[in-house]
Amino acid sequence: MPLLETSGVKVRFGGNVALDDVSITVEPATVTGLIGPNGAGKTTLFNCITGLQSLTSGSITFLDRDVTKLPPHKRTRMGLARTFQRLELFTSLTVRDNVLVAGEIRNRWSLRTPRIDARAEADRILALVGLTDVADREVGEIPTGQARVVELARALMIQPTLLLLDEPASGQTEEETDQFGELLKQLAREDGLGICLVEHDMSLVMKVCETIHVLDFGRIIASGSADAVRNDPAVIDAYLGSPESVG
Repeated sequence: MPLLETSGVKVRFGGNVALDDVSITVEPATVTGLIGPNGAGKTTLFNCITGLQSLTSGSITFLDRDVTKLPPHKRTRMGLARTFQRLELFTSLTVRDNVLVAGEIRNRWSLRTPRIDARAEADRILALVGLTDVADREVGEIPTGQARVVELARALMIQPTLLLLDEPASGQTEEETDQFGELLKQLAREDGLGICLVEHDMSLVMKVCETIHVLDFGRIIASGSADAVRNDPAVIDAYLGSPESVG
């Protein structure tokens, strides 16, 4: 059973159709890619999944529950977390405190939700993602590539089952991106996370994603394995260029 399923999602802004009959799935314990040209509708779809954007038609199912009309905070409490294309961090706080914020918020959600030791969990996650050495530095002092990982660490503090990552490798060096890709595969394989990745670094996408959905002008033009998508004529024409140019 899919962890997440969008079915026939359509979003219209006045006369402009941003998404048109978009149906994708994200399975648990896998990394799923969502790629396409700028303006294809990828972030809009993420906004629909998280409840920040209402649908003109269609539905969204998460954990076998229709969440189409559920507000964002309730989806989050079900285990849905995301990062954003533009960094959304507290630059005057330390790396550790940025992560702690999410843990403290989680502990206030509900008396029915088991509380966590936020500091201990933050330190565990910082070690997991390789940020222990910069934990006490202000976020504004660290490189953009590391700041992207801070966003991931903060998202992990709510103990999600589904993680939506919007261009998380932007600003990373080649070495950082390689390490990030290995981390994503580890989170899916060992922690059972379902991860949906929007990314323009095709080498990363092809290495870590088991299934890739391709958006163009608000419509899904292909879905399948990395090899299938890499060699799909419609995808080559709309986005990738020659298969040889993709890692």
